Amino acid sequence: MTQLETTLENSRFGIPISEQLATNASLDLTASRILCLTSGRGQTAIHLADRLKDARVVCHVLEAFAASETAELIDECDSNVLLDCSADLPEEEFDLCVLPMSRSGETGLTRDWLQQAYDRLAMNGILVVTIDQKKETWFHHELEKFGKNLTRIPKRKGVVYKLKKLKPLKKLKDFSSEFAFRDREQLIKAVSRPGVFSHRRLDLGARALMESMEIEEGDRVLDIGCGAGVVGLAAAKRASDVSVHFVDSNPRALECALAGAELNGISDVDATLSHDGAIGSEDDDMQGQFDVVLGNPPYYSHFQIAEIFLQSGLKALRPGGRIQIVTKNEEWLQARMEQLFDEATTTECRGYAIVSAIQRGS
Repeated sequence: MTQLETTLENSRFGIPISEQLATNASLDLTASRILCLTSGRGQTAIHLADRLKDARVVCHVLEAFAASETAELIDECDSNVLLDCSADLPEEEFDLCVLPMSRSGETGLTRDWLQQAYDRLAMNGILVVTIDQKKETWFHHELEKFGKNLTRIPKRKGVVYKLKKLKPLKKLKDFSSEFAFRDREQLIKAVSRPGVFSHRRLDLGARALMESMEIEEGDRVLDIGCGAGVVGLAAAKRASDVSVHFVDSNPRALECALAGAELNGISDVDATLSHDGAIGSEDDDMQGQFDVVLGNPPYYSHFQIAEIFLQSGLKALRPGGRIQIVTKNEEWLQARMEQLFDEATTTECRGYAIVSAIQRGS
């Protein structure tokens, strides 16, 4: 076992099946410009950079928390992999694109990645796609749209596909969408893309939060985990001189939120990409300056993400500022917000619980 293999083996990060397949499928390939996605934490990219010392190897990750952990592993392995966390794959040519993927992933996002990766390939470049299901056929059908010279290699735990780019795409499909919703008397338009929470529709939890939120003239609003920004957009339209700051760990989400603001003529908006809810340093002028914090945290992760939302709100709110979080698990949230804030109360709306509280020190 090499030193790199030992480091990866002893790392705290697991290696998913599709990532293992991608690493093995790349062992006999050479290229000078390489792009990898990752279903793990960049292990395939790290292996390629170690073997092909002079190659430019880029690892793309569409989520800031995963990117921070990937960066940790890259540093641990003393690798020269270039990490990219952005809304789209880098706008440059590559000779090899390696995509470890899962059939359980979001269909629209998967199609988007396949199209972008093929588009970024130079002519005669190689696309490698690995799947963690042995009997799958969906990827075969999708990849054949790019060319019939597709090679399918069944493996014990999945499938490896290899495709050489022999012709450019005739047209790139736009996977983004716009949808509209009403908040009181306002018709609001939103922009969404695959990979962004509640793509193409208004989430019912977000609707419940909108109907319960209290926005006053001149409020400075923080929309944590904003997704497409629907809650923040509605807040900006509720009263005059309202400013909104969007925070999310997904750069696509922030792109959509800002595009939605432009679509609705909302100019006093800003955005921060953050994997831990932070919107600035401890002495940043945004700390303790917000009047309202709004959040719709996901229900997985055993409240870890909800805790991030609360800690972010605790730092961001001015004394007397208001925080409102929508949830289906109000027992934990109510108890935790009672510990951190004053006047924590729970109300019901559309089958959801809205837990509201006031920042201490007023």
